[in-house]
Amino acid sequence: MIKQDISGKQVKIVYLSIGSNLGNRFLNIEKAKFLLLEEGITVIKSSNFYETLSWPNPKNPKFYNVVLKTKTRLSDIKTLNICKQIEKSLGRKKNKRNSPRECDIDIVDYGQMSKKKNIILPHPRMHTRNFVLIPLYEIDRNWIHPITKEHIKSLISSLSDRDISSIKLI
Repeated sequence: MIKQDISGKQVKIVYLSIGSNLGNRFLNIEKAKFLLLEEGITVIKSSNFYETLSWPNPKNPKFYNVVLKTKTRLSDIKTLNICKQIEKSLGRKKNKRNSPRECDIDIVDYGQMSKKKNIILPHPRMHTRNFVLIPLYEIDRNWIHPITKEHIKSLISSLSDRDISSIKLI
């Protein structure tokens, strides 16, 4: 049975990835989690913190990353807008793609939805990212990719040895 509130909006399970490689990385992520809650996105479960090299330039500061399992009645677009608003409130500036940042929030999976208009769901590169897959596996060992139907274990197995060995549990 799908839960609904009195307005008829369904509760969606949403997986978010949060990363930070500028400032107090730990505090930036904790603030982002608090701000999500204030905006109607409830954290059900949070992974541990992981540290990874910056990509594509490993000379940039290392990232702290977490994945959250959340629930919300907000639409996918509203959720995305809130994530962007939180990034900005924590100091993210419009810079070159993949540049260092205080906060980066990505919607990894929104209710197992597949969508390509206005927002791409699930995140188009999540299945290749160690900093998403390993924390995601930690909080949901049965997660299945909404499009490919691949199990999270299979996706992790497809990562390179370098990707597996370069991620560090904090």
